[in-house]
Amino acid sequence: MPNINLQTNLTLDKATAEELKAMLGKAIETLPGKTEQWLMVELTGDVNMCFGGKNDPCALVHVELLGKATEGVYAKMTALLTEKLSAKLGIAPDRIYVKYSEYPLWGWNGINL
Repeated sequence: MPNINLQTNLTLDKATAEELKAMLGKAIETLPGKTEQWLMVELTGDVNMCFGGKNDPCALVHVELLGKATEGVYAKMTALLTEKLSAKLGIAPDRIYVKYSEYPLWGWNGINL
């Protein structure tokens, strides 16, 4: 039950948004037991955000999941997301934050898992 929320100060047109959704769908499989089938993606462009006091392109990626993963797995995920977002959106790798949240409970279909 993962969720990936990507926020950026760049404009995301429909084609770019579709490509990002596909990329994130593949990237989630970096986390053991996680698949695109259960992935919810939130994409928000044109966010009024800056990094280091500068309005240059930047992004914040928040990966949330039911359960836990190891630091090594998160390191692989961060490297992959940074590489792909930098290539696709032209954001410098040092202007991308990736954060992770783990939850012991997750609600879906009227129940908690």
